[in-house]
Amino acid sequence: MSAASYLQSDDRFLCSICLDVFTDPVSTPCRHNFCKNCINGHWNSNNQCLCPMCKEIFITRPELHINTSISEMALKSCLVLLVFLVIPVCLAFIHFRTQREPHLTSSHEKRHQLIDPVENQENRMCMKHNKPLELFCKTDQTCVCTLCTSSDHKTHDCVPLKEEYERQKAELGKTEAEIQEMIQKRRLKIEEIKHSVDLSEEAADREKAEGVQVFTALKNSVERSLNEFIKTIEEKQRTTEKQAEDFIKELEQEISELKKRSSEVEKLSHSEDHLHLLQNFLSLKAAPPTKDWTDVSVRPSYEGTVVKAVAQLKETLSKQMKKLLAEAELKKVQQYAVDVTLDPDTANPKLILSDDGKQVQHGDVKKNVPDNPERFSDCGNVLGKQSFSSGRFYFEVQVKGKTHWDLGVARESINRKGKIILIPQNGFWAIWLRNGNNYKALTGFLNDLSLKSPPQKVGVFVDYEEGLISFYDVDAAALIYSFTGCSFTEKLYPYFSPGPNYGGKNSAPLIIFPVNQTV
Repeated sequence: MSAASYLQSDDRFLCSICLDVFTDPVSTPCRHNFCKNCINGHWNSNNQCLCPMCKEIFITRPELHINTSISEMALKSCLVLLVFLVIPVCLAFIHFRTQREPHLTSSHEKRHQLIDPVENQENRMCMKHNKPLELFCKTDQTCVCTLCTSSDHKTHDCVPLKEEYERQKAELGKTEAEIQEMIQKRRLKIEEIKHSVDLSEEAADREKAEGVQVFTALKNSVERSLNEFIKTIEEKQRTTEKQAEDFIKELEQEISELKKRSSEVEKLSHSEDHLHLLQNFLSLKAAPPTKDWTDVSVRPSYEGTVVKAVAQLKETLSKQMKKLLAEAELKKVQQYAVDVTLDPDTANPKLILSDDGKQVQHGDVKKNVPDNPERFSDCGNVLGKQSFSSGRFYFEVQVKGKTHWDLGVARESINRKGKIILIPQNGFWAIWLRNGNNYKALTGFLNDLSLKSPPQKVGVFVDYEEGLISFYDVDAAALIYSFTGCSFTEKLYPYFSPGPNYGGKNSAPLIIFPVNQTV
């Protein structure tokens, strides 16, 4: 017998119209209870609103209110169960017909725990003892009844279901929080991947644009070379034709003269006048045109023209490719341009900085400034305000008109007092110019730099993680020098030294320029 059957044994839970357990129970103004659909159907099929129980007639159709008490009681199952005919039911339901006490108000039954209706209530009973599963065995991680604790689970750690329920519910709360955190991380990862795709698309567009520019330039070079090759062949052909025309003209002139002589010889040979023949014979016997045409020929030579043209094209393309690749490389590093300004707190007292912090030159006169720990005391150096401890950065400095300068980066812990040796071991990665044409990379061995022309603007690029520092001639889009395999563990600062004035020969300032990425 099911719990619903017991409910049907009490009139409080039966609808007098359908004679079944209430569904959506509602109350009429006369305080009788019916299923909502039943009473509405009853009134819809009659001409008047009549209470089926007390026959009270309502002039206007009354407003029906849900009877929450009956609704809750009719739809709850009790955890205090009795095994009866194999189907578990609440003990209190058996006494409803005699005791007539509400389930939630009786001094005994009010201790029963009500839950929402559940299926398979037999699963809530101990299969061995037919007792409610009221305890949880933490040792075996299973639900047990009170009798189980005296037998199979006698020495196990058993706690009330509610206690374990609260503990595991708290664990579920933590698990839910962890799951939500994992969901959030994955959502962020999705956004990161989408952003990466966007960046990849932008990079692809840039690469395509650069590729189109490079290959278009190379294509134009090939077309120019082809045009020059065709022009060369055509000029050779015109020269050959002109030479042939000259030869033919000369030959035709000689033929004309020979024909004339032949006519005179023939005429003289038929003369019967002895004196006339002898007088003219010597003049006709004079030597005819003496030019020897045996080895004269028109032989235009095109052999090797294609090979020579291709070799020239190869050399041209090689130079142009180097230039285009250098320009493309410079454009890439210029993407990491940063706004650098000079730090007056680090400047040697003889240096003069512009108000905007973009220019520095040597002033010869030592200014009265605080000798703070950051300031260079003896060497005419200054650092940038901005520091970098990760990623990539790039800046450009105009060195036009100078005969002496230093440029590079320095780590935070460098020595700033007294004489300083600019080498990587001391925390400096720099190049310099001396005497107007002597360029060196300060590696510790003073590597000479062979430059085709003096740079007017120098670009400095740093890849912190890669351990790379590169210097570029911006106008020529050419790499000057690279420090590779460096290991950085501190903040890096841009480093500048304008050098002494040398009587005005080196008075031009070093100027930090905004980066123009359209090389």
